[in-house]
Amino acid sequence: MLTAHLVDDIRAAEEALAASLPDGELMRRASRGLADALGDIPAGEVVVVLVGPGNNGGDALYAAVRLLDRGVRVDLCLLDPATVHRDGLAAALEAGAHVVDGPSQQRYCLDALFGIGARPGLAGRAADWADWITGARPHTVAVDVPSGVDVDGATLPPVHVVADTTITFGAYKNALLIGPAAGAAGRGERAIPELVDIGLGPHLPEPSVEAIEPSDGHLLAETFGWLRSPASHKYARGVVGIAAGSSQYAGAAHLCVAGALTGLAGMVRFVGDADLSRRVVDRAPEVVAGTGRVQAWVVGPGSGDDAKARLTAALADGVPVVIDASALQHVPDAFEVPALLTPHAGELAVMLGVQRDAVEAEPLGHATEAAQRWGATVLLKGPRTLVVTPGRTTRVNLTGSPWLGTAGSGDVLAGLAGSLLASGADPHDAGSIAAFLHGAASVRANRGGPVTASAVAAALPGTVAAFHDGVLDDVRDWRS
Repeated sequence: MLTAHLVDDIRAAEEALAASLPDGELMRRASRGLADALGDIPAGEVVVVLVGPGNNGGDALYAAVRLLDRGVRVDLCLLDPATVHRDGLAAALEAGAHVVDGPSQQRYCLDALFGIGARPGLAGRAADWADWITGARPHTVAVDVPSGVDVDGATLPPVHVVADTTITFGAYKNALLIGPAAGAAGRGERAIPELVDIGLGPHLPEPSVEAIEPSDGHLLAETFGWLRSPASHKYARGVVGIAAGSSQYAGAAHLCVAGALTGLAGMVRFVGDADLSRRVVDRAPEVVAGTGRVQAWVVGPGSGDDAKARLTAALADGVPVVIDASALQHVPDAFEVPALLTPHAGELAVMLGVQRDAVEAEPLGHATEAAQRWGATVLLKGPRTLVVTPGRTTRVNLTGSPWLGTAGSGDVLAGLAGSLLASGADPHDAGSIAAFLHGAASVRANRGGPVTASAVAAALPGTVAAFHDGVLDDVRDWRS
């Protein structure tokens, strides 16, 4: 998995590593890696380096020496000459860099104003230079993190640098993987920053955040033991109960069932009024209509006035439950069964009694608050869906595209998560694996073009197979 760590943990790891190395070796590793990552800047171009205090600026200054050796011209903007890394500055000037008052017409920019230890937000000259980047749009590479972002909280203050890509050292940081801050770290194919290995690994504790990658298909066999058994049968794979849809939102029932059918559960049981049940079975004859024993429930997608009653009945069954859409309005104060709550920002805002804007501005903080408040797993849907469980490492989903924001896609996701839950996953794994597969299927459904929720559901079986077999590709599309 891709992992990220908190600032204090990274600082401690850096100190531990530096103590075992010759003086200056850690900065040499970082600057070499940074310079190598900037290898696509052609000779003759001019790079303006925005140099802040301390080691972050020092990394960029030593990288500038290597750029100059390759024939790239370098202009230096010093935020505060009194706090600049003096040895790095001397080396850059000796190699041929020039100090200028401020950025102007340069087409390339290296943001080395502030690293991970700075407070969020920019002011003064740093804010002016961030505004220049926004207006002039040079190709901007952030050193370690875009200056001004909230590194641990992954929020965006009013003034910060927006980079085209970020080169980060030693370990990913929360702000590089979690929105909205991650949106300032890169665009398009560069949305995931490049990681320069400087040797921190043995000194890092457990991560604060992790993300499933296409190479993690082993999670399926590890999570679902029946996949390793030739004697598997439908009941070993689990039965998922779907209590979804209504006369007004019949489509939600079909889509939720479609998501469940493409998951790993052995059987799908649908519970609803007689007419809707008949329509569901007519469309999907694999489905069994009516009450009966299940290993997990999905409650809420497209429900009507009976959402509370359906949730109460599902919770009384004593099995894990996925709670979505209108059923989220009726969650109990505490759960006696494993629960996966799947709100979008607006629904979570109502649950917490805050404004939607507040949730969108700080999704990690609000999802964490909700998970702790209800003692449940919270899957907060969004551009980078979060899965938060008390006592577990938070997971962020990096698959999908803007096209996934379409009617019914959440119903498919809920059904898929329910099938994984019924098949033996805990809510944390069920939610995060479902989000990963759902996003990947949306890209594979039309190779990055517009999709419908039905098309996403149809693409799921092939996506699951490719993930399991280790040949999954086409999982990210942020070109839009």
